Parts: sequence; structure tokens; C-alpha cells
Amino acid sequence: MNWITNYVRPRINSIFSRREVPENLWSKCDGCGTMLFHREISDNLNVCTNCGHHMHITPRDRFLALFDGGVFTEVAVPEPLADPLHFRDQKRYPDRMKAAQKATGEREAMLVAAGEIGRTPIVAAAQDFSFMAGSMGMYVGNAIIAAAQEAVKLGRPLVLFSAAGGARMQEGILSLMQMPRTTVAVQMLREAGLPYIVVLTHPTTGGVTASYAMLGDVQIAEPNALICFAGPRVIEQTIREKLPEGFQRAEYLLEHGMLDRVTDRRKMREELIVITRMLMKMPPATWGDLPAPGPDDLKPAAEPNAALDDSAE
Repeated sequence: MNWITNYVRPRINSIFSRREVPENLWSKCDGCGTMLFHREISDNLNVCTNCGHHMHITPRDRFLALFDGGVFTEVAVPEPLADPLHFRDQKRYPDRMKAAQKATGEREAMLVAAGEIGRTPIVAAAQDFSFMAGSMGMYVGNAIIAAAQEAVKLGRPLVLFSAAGGARMQEGILSLMQMPRTTVAVQMLREAGLPYIVVLTHPTTGGVTASYAMLGDVQIAEPNALICFAGPRVIEQTIREKLPEGFQRAEYLLEHGMLDRVTDRRKMREELIVITRMLMKMPPATWGDLPAPGPDDLKPAAEPNAALDDSAE
């Protein structure tokens, strides 16, 4: 009896028992509710194949799809003070940081990289909303300054992908000081005559919108992205009126002159290639399987200052 109970029955159960399916194989679209296989989502740049809803994508995955061959070099960012205010709510600030780093696998809420898109050299920076809601702290300010300095040093345009819930409350006034700091960084690019292109993704709110996210020479947004300073619910509670349909979404802002383009993520790479080459006075890109670029191929056709001076006229 023991032999049947201890060996035969567990053996039979192991053969006929239903295998558990890992939870991360399928994801539900927030737009239409369709269940999507994880490979289908990643191949489509985290855009729903049924309704076109743009889901969250990490900066690293975005850069792998953006840069030629997925090859890019990370730009070093100076480390700020770890906990300048010794802030504590339900958790200590360092504990929240460690939890976010473990969950995302990233050091902080912004990644800066240099590489080529369509054989066009650029510097890019992208915020990670999954890292403490992409909140703007001292590290993010340092990252944008480092990106601007690298762009000026290499003579390249800067492309920034914004996604944030605003300033980081754990750093108080120090996080708000990143608004003027990043504005100065954008001015460095303007003085060097280099293009600054902003791609606003869902959501971009608070002090980020009030500073570097709305200072681009070209403003592009992903479809249906929420772009605002104060959210719709706060505004409705303040003015006690119902807001228009789609208020503060990318398409609404495009209609009211706040944006230049609303572009699908799957077409963003081609759009950025065309825009950067146009602003840098470079010849149109040649699409197809090209040989590896040489040093002479990466030089702009004209000085960056001339490129923006001509466009300003």
C-alpha cells in the first residue's frame, strides 16, 4: 500500500497533471482587452496588433529598435547624492530606489545613449516610467545635461523620449531645480546650432512638461499619449466642468498647435531619420541593406549652426 501511495500515485499525477503556464507569456491590451502573446507584442514594439494601442516600452528596448542593428553606446551620467533630504514616508527613499532598481534592472529613470539611426549619428535620452513613474530627480537632470554635453561635443542632434509623472517628491525642491537646469542644457544645444527633438510618450506630465519636454525644435508624440501639467481629473475638480473628449491627449494637442506630429511608434525610427538628416543638412537616407558606414559618411553636409540658421529664416 505504501508503494502505491508513495510512488505510483505521485508518478501518475505528475504525468497527467496540467502544466502551469508562466504568467508573463500573455498580456492584456489596456485599449481593447485582447490577450496578446509576449513575442507578438515585442515584435510589434509593444503596440497592440488589434487596436494599435501603445503600451509601455522600456528605454533599452526602445533603443534596441531605434539604433542601427540595435548597437549603441551608453553615455555616463554623474551620480547625485543618494538621499539628500533623508526622506521617509511609508518606506525610506533608499529602499524605494533599491526596489525600483530590482524591478527594472536599471540604475535610474533615464537612459542616455549615442549611436546611429539610418547612418545618422545622434545622441538619445529616454525616460523609464516603470522606474518610480519616471519621476524627475537630480539624476534625470544630470542625465539631460550629460546628453546635451555629449551632443555638443560630438556635433550631433539630441532626441529625447519623455515619460514621467512629474518631479520626484522624495527630493523636494532639489527635484524642482532640475527644471531650470534642463532648460539651460537645451539652451546649450541652441547656442551650438544643434537640433533638439522631443518625442512625448504616455504619460508626460507635471514639471517635465513644464520644462524640457516642451522645448524641442520639433515636437512629436505617440498616439493617444497624455501630455499635461495638471491631470484632467484635477482640472475638472477645480473648475467643476466636464472637459472635452480627448482633452490633453496627443491628437487634441496637435489640433490646437501644441505638437508638430503624432507618429506611430512603428514608424518613429523612419520619421526621426528624415527629420534629423533634414535639420543637419545631410542628404536623404538610402533605405536597404547598406555596408558599414565609414568615417566620411558620418560627417554632416554643412555646419550645424548653418542648418538651424537657414531653417529659422
